[in-house]
Amino acid sequence: MKYVLPGLLCFNAGFVDTAGFVTLHGLFTAHVTGNLVTFAAAIAEGHMPSLSKIIAVPVFCFVVVAARLVSRWLVTRGYDDFRILMAAKLILLAHAALVAIQFGAPLAADTPNAIMMGMTLVSAMALQNALHRTHLTDAPPSTVMTGTITQLLLDLTHVWKPHPGAEPGQVRERLRRFGVFLASFAAGCAMAALLYLLAGMWCFLLPPLVALMEIYVLPVTPEPAKGKG
Repeated sequence: MKYVLPGLLCFNAGFVDTAGFVTLHGLFTAHVTGNLVTFAAAIAEGHMPSLSKIIAVPVFCFVVVAARLVSRWLVTRGYDDFRILMAAKLILLAHAALVAIQFGAPLAADTPNAIMMGMTLVSAMALQNALHRTHLTDAPPSTVMTGTITQLLLDLTHVWKPHPGAEPGQVRERLRRFGVFLASFAAGCAMAALLYLLAGMWCFLLPPLVALMEIYVLPVTPEPAKGKG
């Protein structure tokens, strides 16, 4: 699980963000804070942002808080909160795929199917972010790659020009690990673009399949959750 699960999460985040952005008229479904920028840009251009962009961040926040509360409730009753909430994410992604295939590409950002599909994807990625922060604290965020790229560049610089006191083994291990995550995210973006061109809205069937793989690679006995204070 050290590389596989975080890699799958990064792939799905890149795929969902790219496919969602193209289909939902510029809505960021994984890198949700990007909607703050497009919201402000719309105001600066003198027009009202779409409803999806207005409510995306509040929906994200609500789901993260709800996920935390449900996670604690499940743990106190002896349930595997990680697996159950990952299954909830799978259901959300499957629902978004169903809406996408049934109604097709939304003609506008504020149509009912666009809002339903967008907020379902935002909720799925909010769940993923919450679980990543509470259970996979050793891995960098799966939905935002800026910090990962920064660390990769710093580590590459160290390999090129080592500085005293650093552990070369740790640097190379982090370089390898972060490189896998960045490559997975980029592969998800590329695959979303390719499948959207080839299959249109049917491309949204892939994220729930990847989410199923994520559940499959979870250990049978859950690891002690980190950061669950």
